[in-house]
Amino acid sequence: MRLSKNIICVGAAIASALFSCGDGTTFTKAEKELIGSDTSAAIMPLYTTDSPSETELLRKVAAPLTAKDITSDVYKVLRYRMLSTVNDPENPGVGIAAPQVGISRQLIAVQRFDKEGEPFEFYPNAVITSYSPEKKYGWEGCLSVPDYRDTVLRSTSVVISYNDELTFEPLTDTVSGYTAVIFQHETDHLKGILYIDY
Repeated sequence: MRLSKNIICVGAAIASALFSCGDGTTFTKAEKELIGSDTSAAIMPLYTTDSPSETELLRKVAAPLTAKDITSDVYKVLRYRMLSTVNDPENPGVGIAAPQVGISRQLIAVQRFDKEGEPFEFYPNAVITSYSPEKKYGWEGCLSVPDYRDTVLRSTSVVISYNDELTFEPLTDTVSGYTAVIFQHETDHLKGILYIDY
């Protein structure tokens, strides 16, 4: 009888460990539940400044992603759902950061207006390493700041550093024009900064 109880306890402990962290990722249980396990519910609710609790998350510095994170099924679902959210025909955007859907992780998607077909591309652990001294005012809005637009002074060119989604190798890219503005806006989200702060 004692052996059976021990086996049951050990089995329960193993099952619990597998459920909570067995996939080797750093995503929390709450994050996994928010992301979901499939893509049937594509569009995610947007976190906005209309809610104090959502604003609190939007103001946090996002945690980095690991190599295990970006090769996981959880990441693939998050990526798919972020893309569906930013392409929502009723509320489209040109960029989105994971904190805007309640996931405080360093992941952004940016529409590359500087590339043929203007595709959305994802950038894990994106950070701007260099800003051009030349700056320009431009109009901005934000999915997380509903019904408000304003002008913001931004650099006209930036150098971004990020991790490759397949190899996790560090990469850099130089971006200019409107796409550079989007990168500045989205990487601000990863630092808990909103464009209304400028």
